Amino acid sequence: MATDWVGSVVSIDCGATLGVYQGEVSSVDHVSQTISLKHPYHNGVKCPVPEVTFSAMDIKDLKFLDIQNKVNKTSAGKDTATEPSSISTGRHGQTNKTNHSHAITNSSGSISNPRRGSSNSRGTTQSTPRRSNVRNGGAGGQRSKNDECFGDGTDENLDTDFDFEGNLALFDKAAVFSQIDGASSNSHKLQHHNTQAEQKTQSYRHDENILEGKPVTYRQITVPQYVGKEYCTDTGLVVPSVPYELHKQLLAAAERWGLSLERRLEAVGVCSSQMALTLLGGPNRLTPKNVHQRPTVVLLCGPHVQGAQGISCGRHLANHEVEVILFLPNFVKMQESVTSEVNLFSKTSGKQVSSVKDLPMSPVDLVINCLDCHENPLLKEQSWYQSVADWANKNRAPVLSIDPPVSEQPQSVDAKWTLSLGLPLPLADKDSRVYLCDIGLPKMVYQEVGISYHSPFGCKFVIPLHSV
Repeated sequence: MATDWVGSVVSIDCGATLGVYQGEVSSVDHVSQTISLKHPYHNGVKCPVPEVTFSAMDIKDLKFLDIQNKVNKTSAGKDTATEPSSISTGRHGQTNKTNHSHAITNSSGSISNPRRGSSNSRGTTQSTPRRSNVRNGGAGGQRSKNDECFGDGTDENLDTDFDFEGNLALFDKAAVFSQIDGASSNSHKLQHHNTQAEQKTQSYRHDENILEGKPVTYRQITVPQYVGKEYCTDTGLVVPSVPYELHKQLLAAAERWGLSLERRLEAVGVCSSQMALTLLGGPNRLTPKNVHQRPTVVLLCGPHVQGAQGISCGRHLANHEVEVILFLPNFVKMQESVTSEVNLFSKTSGKQVSSVKDLPMSPVDLVINCLDCHENPLLKEQSWYQSVADWANKNRAPVLSIDPPVSEQPQSVDAKWTLSLGLPLPLADKDSRVYLCDIGLPKMVYQEVGISYHSPFGCKFVIPLHSV
């Protein structure tokens, strides 16, 4: 009966359009000439539907991959021979499966092969081989499946490991390279390859310039009078020092062109206050969350232009919420620049004192020294000067000295940092670190006094200098 083939695994070729289906036979209808497969696979991919039904006219070829094991015995005493299954071990079984298809039979007669015009039917109905009683999935069936997949003979050499050392010993590197060097054609190819390698575009890092620039000139500032003292910046530019007389001529030329003393005082105050704020800790110290620990700065200023520069610096510091204490001695008559700076400072929260007794006894965060003057070195002999210098040396705070004068004698107040204006003066070698600030002098002003000038500041207004 047709139900004898239910459970068999078949492969149905429906041509190039529909493709190939595999699955287990779920039903066979010999009246309507249809066959249904459950758990079907289409071209090796599992179908989303649980069952597929095929018509005999759509089937091009039908192959049995696994036949349901059933043995029908006739009651009339006539034995029916059981033919061997189409699934056999070894290569012969695979060949038989590939080259043969089977017809479906029932008790009343035979049904022709659903593949119409099949070359296997040859106009006759072939007897269908029956399987033994071994159930599909049993030991025999599992063995048959293994034989189908792995039954083909394999190369026995795959079980042995490859001898790398032995094969490497067979390679004579020296002989091969000697043949390469001796062959003229091969040498020509090598030369051509080397030429291409040389012509290959060089790769650059992200911080390298692909354009060839001019050689760097590190001596970009030349002065008409060499005084024997030179400095260099962090980038290697040479900054020569100038004598005080040339420096004085430079400032006078700037005033003639409109850079007045008041504007210069403002530029010095801004640059020196920026440096002082950095020395105090910068953003790590001056934050809204650190209001209870505001830094304290003491300004020591004399009654001269250098003192006015210090007062301008103190005004900017006070504007940045720094506690500033300004020391300025009492004089009956002071320069106009000092008086105007004191008036501006009085509008800030800073404190002004004229006696050493009013200065704090405990160490402060920073002391800014502007006591010395280029024009009047005799100030050091006055009592107020000596008492303030003694206080600064005893107070264990670091000292920043702004625009100190050139002197053969050591400075009265030991400074940790020194700030020069425009171009440095030939200061004596000491432990103080020299910095240079830009006070806004145009390039043509330098040329007017005989100085060939190119700015060494780059993107900054205050840069450190190192002795050469």
